[in-house]
Amino acid sequence: MTTQAGILSAALRARLSRALPQAAGSTVAPVPEVALARGRVHELCGLARCSLAVLLAGAMAGPVLWIAPGWRAERLHAAGMARFAAPERFVFADCGRVEDILWCAEEALRSGAAPLVVAELPVPPKLTPVRRLHLAAAAGGRGGLPLGLLLTPGSGGAPGVESRWHMAPETSSDTPAGRPVGRSAWTLQRLRARGAGPAAWRLHHGPAGLAAEPAASAGVAECGWGGANGQTRAAPSA
Repeated sequence: MTTQAGILSAALRARLSRALPQAAGSTVAPVPEVALARGRVHELCGLARCSLAVLLAGAMAGPVLWIAPGWRAERLHAAGMARFAAPERFVFADCGRVEDILWCAEEALRSGAAPLVVAELPVPPKLTPVRRLHLAAAAGGRGGLPLGLLLTPGSGGAPGVESRWHMAPETSSDTPAGRPVGRSAWTLQRLRARGAGPAAWRLHHGPAGLAAEPAASAGVAECGWGGANGQTRAAPSA
């Protein structure tokens, strides 16, 4: 479902409320090593930031509101994400301005209608909007506080976020000797978090599901919104 979002309409709220039941809990953890606090806003950056958001959605129950710039043509690929999160749980909203994306995310978090709210942004937001989003997330509990995700290009940089994570597809240089490069494998770095220092993992998805193992921290390269191949918007591949 895609809406031109200036406001959260009554119909959108109704659809979110009819979706799968929400799961309560203080954190969302696709793997034990990676846990994001509910009721707060976190920043995801890197070429595989959309993939990380989908993996987090797969670790939760209930609807997902995904807010994106309406002027971008790229969209998540349902068949690619189905292995990690059910596409029918996602409600997509297109906004015409960055300010509308932030406003829609704030209203969605405050309403508590969706346990996960994802906002794609062409640039990191300033401190005041981030603070407003935190306040909205803390007030939005309906059987569990919602989780807010800001997807930003490059190495991120939104001030005041609870944590910042960078994820990129695994390359041959990241892979230990003798292990083939997997299509569903990524390098995940925790760049900052309250109460936790930087860390890195290799995430990979196999027959047993998602798993993580420690990896050497690497420098984070700057990258733009994405090129013609659409890597920044690609959902996890099967």
